[in-house]
Amino acid sequence: MLELIYTNDELDQRLDEFRKKGKKIGFVPTLGALHAGHISLINKSLRTADITVCSIFVNPTQFNEEADYDRYPRTLKSDSAKLRKTKCHFLYYPGRKEVYPKNYKKFKMALDGLDRVMEGAHRPGHFDGVVEVVHRLFSIVKPDYAFFGEKDFQQLSIIQKMVKETKMKVAIVPCKIIREKDGLAMSSRNALLTKNNRAAAPILYKTLKKVSKNMNGLSPFALKNWALDHLKENNVDVEYLEIARSEDLKPVKRWYKKKPCRVFITARFGEIRLIDNVSLEYRPK
Repeated sequence: MLELIYTNDELDQRLDEFRKKGKKIGFVPTLGALHAGHISLINKSLRTADITVCSIFVNPTQFNEEADYDRYPRTLKSDSAKLRKTKCHFLYYPGRKEVYPKNYKKFKMALDGLDRVMEGAHRPGHFDGVVEVVHRLFSIVKPDYAFFGEKDFQQLSIIQKMVKETKMKVAIVPCKIIREKDGLAMSSRNALLTKNNRAAAPILYKTLKKVSKNMNGLSPFALKNWALDHLKENNVDVEYLEIARSEDLKPVKRWYKKKPCRVFITARFGEIRLIDNVSLEYRPK
């Protein structure tokens, strides 16, 4: 039975009952508008931990554009129904005053450049908001495990760094990207696409897959330029495309067999901004 909880005090009281019994808490923080990608995180938590908490909080500090914040879907009724089907234990649905009370001391930390490339370069301050809200939610929920999708790989890397630097006692569990049948990475923003833009959007994943298949024939620089030209020919409004090392997100200048990397992309379809990435594995012939 899913329990809907609105306050920190109530959540702390209920979770303490389980902690005293030695139960492990799994946590999936979300912005809501849940889709199959989110549900895969919930299911991973249910398999890993004894008790699963999902939070829904549309955090204003991580949106660069007010219009983007305003149009982000709020779908509590359908989200609750989806969580009930998974057998998730708790839905934490706080208001802004619970997350950021008057006595709250703002949290910020140096991210050693992880926040200044790709998403960070195009959305200044975005990751400050992400780090702040995740740190705050971890402090409230106090989970043993937290689950994040690899679609937001840069965010995942930054959260892993935040946990390591602050020595928070939570294990970060990366989870694979869940895709639609046509390859489009599942996102709450997909529902906001027009019919024509939805039909066009799968070109992102198709292009990234072509990049992964052509590593042996082209250098990173040449492959990146080919991908950008290909997308331009198909009238895709690319914000950035980058091939970067998985460990530190620094651009890749040459292929290394033992240094995993990824190709990242962000593009706009109308007013909707979509992101995706694919792991690259260099296998010299």
